[in-house]
Amino acid sequence: MTTPEAALQSEVPLRQRPGVELLLVLGVSLGSSAVYSILSIIDKLTREIALNQQTTQINNSVTPDRPWLDLAYQLAGLVFPVVPALLAIYLLKLSGDFRGIGLDLSHKRFDFGWGFGLAAAVGIPGLAFYLVARQIGINTTVSPANLAENWWTVPVLVGAAAMNAILEEVIMIGFWFTRTLQLRWPVWVVVVSSALVRGSYHLYQGFGGFIGNLVMGLAFGLIYLKVKRVGPLVVTHFLLDLFAFVGYALIAPLVSWL
Repeated sequence: MTTPEAALQSEVPLRQRPGVELLLVLGVSLGSSAVYSILSIIDKLTREIALNQQTTQINNSVTPDRPWLDLAYQLAGLVFPVVPALLAIYLLKLSGDFRGIGLDLSHKRFDFGWGFGLAAAVGIPGLAFYLVARQIGINTTVSPANLAENWWTVPVLVGAAAMNAILEEVIMIGFWFTRTLQLRWPVWVVVVSSALVRGSYHLYQGFGGFIGNLVMGLAFGLIYLKVKRVGPLVVTHFLLDLFAFVGYALIAPLVSWL
């Protein structure tokens, strides 16, 4: 007969398999996105039209002629991608590692201060790099806000920015760093590998998207090692996507260079 102590001991190894957890979480989230992104860039490169003459659309309406159904699609598209991040948080809590990633409200002023500062430091050079990458032919034209005009358009774009920020920073920083360091990877390998995965699932935009997000991933990884908090990075990512999505929707009709 199995005693409670023996049953507990048999469960512990299952909670101490960081490599398995990492592969499974990636497999249902950003790892699969990276694979599809690689297939997407292969598709774009094998077309007869030049890469910088192609357009990549993000945040598209599904049924623009039926706003109520389109909203339902958009809400589903916001909720389900967050589930892998919730899974990562759940696994971190099971192993007692969640508090260590710094995703809470205990340092709100610190998180928002760093977040706004990093968004300003990253956003302007990032936009400039995107324009250069498109000009030299290594990136598509990215159209990040293609929802039909409805009362819920801006709130959905705000939700998309929040979803991306939570999903990517929880998994690619908090979860990735925790589990790979438990696997005793060298710190530089942890930082570089995280950035490479981040760049890879942005390849669908072109090589400019890959390089820009690779650099941002390196910076985010180094900052996380310094501040030991995911919170500022979530705020930064949210602000960058918010400006990209909502800002594009407002500015693009008025200018020709976006």
